[in-house]
Amino acid sequence: MPEADIDRLYDYDPHYLADILKSVKTIAMVGASADKTKFSYGVLRQLSEIGYDVLPVNPNPNLHEIRGLKVYHSLDEIEKPVDMVDVFRPKEELYAITEKAIEIDAKVLWGQIGVYDDEAAKLAEDAGLKVVMNRCPKIELFRPFWKPRLDLEI
Repeated sequence: MPEADIDRLYDYDPHYLADILKSVKTIAMVGASADKTKFSYGVLRQLSEIGYDVLPVNPNPNLHEIRGLKVYHSLDEIEKPVDMVDVFRPKEELYAITEKAIEIDAKVLWGQIGVYDDEAAKLAEDAGLKVVMNRCPKIELFRPFWKPRLDLEI
């Protein structure tokens, strides 16, 4: 499917996204990376710096901390309530991650850009979770401030 079609398929009302981002406090980031060149690192950094309680999830047994935050090796290891599971893994892994998100009583399943699966979305929604796919919370948080400047010369 062309990227433009995917973007239209996963088009969300801005108020729906804003309500989610205002209501969540604790975010389990599945696929968090300690590599500063990875997109997940930048998103983790931004979300934690603006006040979200970000819980990095990475299965690497040698990784214990990212930006001073304790790394969990699975969603099962997290010992506190999780509001949102933010997924930075291939879309083929999303269904299994969704099952785990439901098990830990997450309230929101958020698939990053390129991460979407209609069956996973249905499973999550049927379990009462709010669902966002093919979007980035970091981008959505700042979207209201992006105003086109059509008066500027090229």
